[in-house]
Amino acid sequence: MTQMLPESWLPVLGGELEQPYFKELTEFVEKERANGPVYPPREQVFAALDATPFDKVKVLVLGQDPYHGAGQGHGLCFSVQPGVKTPPSLRNIYKEMKEELGLPVPDNGYLMPWARQGVLLLNAVLTVREAEPNSHKGKGWEKFTDAVIRAVSDRPDPVVFVLWGAYAQKKIPLIDEERHVIVKGAHPSPLSAKKFFGSHPFTQINEAVAAQGHEPIDWRIPDLG
Repeated sequence: MTQMLPESWLPVLGGELEQPYFKELTEFVEKERANGPVYPPREQVFAALDATPFDKVKVLVLGQDPYHGAGQGHGLCFSVQPGVKTPPSLRNIYKEMKEELGLPVPDNGYLMPWARQGVLLLNAVLTVREAEPNSHKGKGWEKFTDAVIRAVSDRPDPVVFVLWGAYAQKKIPLIDEERHVIVKGAHPSPLSAKKFFGSHPFTQINEAVAAQGHEPIDWRIPDLG
């Protein structure tokens, strides 16, 4: 895994790869892969960092851990591969997007268009055992992704951090709130969607992005037909 970290992130995260915890984490994930399916595939573990280079991050959305079904997760939080059914949390995100911005609900859950505009879709845990959510929790990924959050927070250029739900909001101490904007709200999962609906996150994000001197995000996801 250490050879797969995208070049733009190496100066700020390379040191993490040398730490004993990361060696143990790598060994754990490799053992898991030897025993059965682990998602996302090895080459997509750092896909979020690959899609959104360090100096291009405008928005950081924090998820929990990857989808645990075959073909779903591909390294971007809330996103699924083209051709895979849109999961419930993302359906709720789209529903809010339609109500708030009047944008059509796309026929897919592939969020790469957001990532390419500077939306870092980061999970706190980057791998999962098939059909076992949170199975790789507490194995070291959180330490690594905390370093990602800190690195983005330490950048001179301000960013909007999107923290949906109590789990994500535990990361607030890692963020310099004086320089960055934090958009908080309920998680879009069906369990808390009633509180999520009507929270207008997209408007909040884009107003903050514009105030920080960046081009707002075009939230439209094209249909893939």
